[in-house]
Amino acid sequence: MNYQWFIGIDVAKHSLDITVLHGSVQSSYTRIANSEDAIKKFLQALRAKEKLSFQTCLFCMEHTGIYNNVILKIMEERKLFLCLESSIQIKQSLGLQRGKNDQIDSCRIALYAYKNREFLTLWQPERSVLKQLRRLNTLRERLVNAKHQLQVSFREEQKFLCKQTSRQIHACCKRSIEALQQDLVKTQKAIQTIIESDEQLSHVFQIIESIPGVGRVTATEIVINTGEFKRIPTARKYACYAGIAPFEHSSGTSVRGRTRVSKKANMKAKSLLHMSALTAARYCKDLKQYYDRKVEEGKSKMNILNAIKNKIVHRIFSCVQHDRLYQIDFNLSLAKS
Repeated sequence: MNYQWFIGIDVAKHSLDITVLHGSVQSSYTRIANSEDAIKKFLQALRAKEKLSFQTCLFCMEHTGIYNNVILKIMEERKLFLCLESSIQIKQSLGLQRGKNDQIDSCRIALYAYKNREFLTLWQPERSVLKQLRRLNTLRERLVNAKHQLQVSFREEQKFLCKQTSRQIHACCKRSIEALQQDLVKTQKAIQTIIESDEQLSHVFQIIESIPGVGRVTATEIVINTGEFKRIPTARKYACYAGIAPFEHSSGTSVRGRTRVSKKANMKAKSLLHMSALTAARYCKDLKQYYDRKVEEGKSKMNILNAIKNKIVHRIFSCVQHDRLYQIDFNLSLAKS
């Protein structure tokens, strides 16, 4: 696509800071409200003032969660070209920077779009059912965290407080914990209903959960993160995203660092995959044998578990891509046929 105009948008809760570049030259800057009416008026004024075609425009903005929703809705309706990038990707691509404000940030986003126009991946809207699943999964996480905070605090205080005080504290928070548990059950049922109501989503979950060690929570996280395996289509890319892909660290003849994973990752996805690896290493026959063999060879247990995480991810993507349930003897049966 031959883009001529690059529009950088810095998104905040109540406002949007917008810088328009014609090529690499700044044409205009404006701040508008983060509302549907204001965005539509801005697009009309932009077309009239600059006499441009939206077919030659590339919009770019950072991930800011729900604050993006209004403008994403309009972008989807008008089929505009949009790149949605992580803030760290934009920040580190622009080199050494000093100072920041909303206007500068919008200009930097526009420059990022201009410099990387040949390589950017355009944003694709999610299906409504996936949006619902994402919101409910976020709610489930909040409920789990709130319940965990109350329970852990109470269990720790029991060891150091007198019985009377401990009983009093327990009585005060008992109903809150019970209410959180009830809300958690309702949320999990709502997630289950959404998955079962959509044939495509239900089929994907059935495939993912057929891999030993992978449960509903991990499967939900993977489906959401990958955009139903469209935004992140390969196992290697997801391994990088989840922080389990090993990278070499060496330079010339003097630097020989050990191969290690990157800390620039989705730590929640990494944590869930770690729990899946622990389960698989205990209950999945072939992975248990692999784990025991590597331990006997003197390998680090954390490195072995990381290798198991990668095996699980590759199994998930392989089964989804080939549209089949996981079979431990699949290769053997294929060879015999």
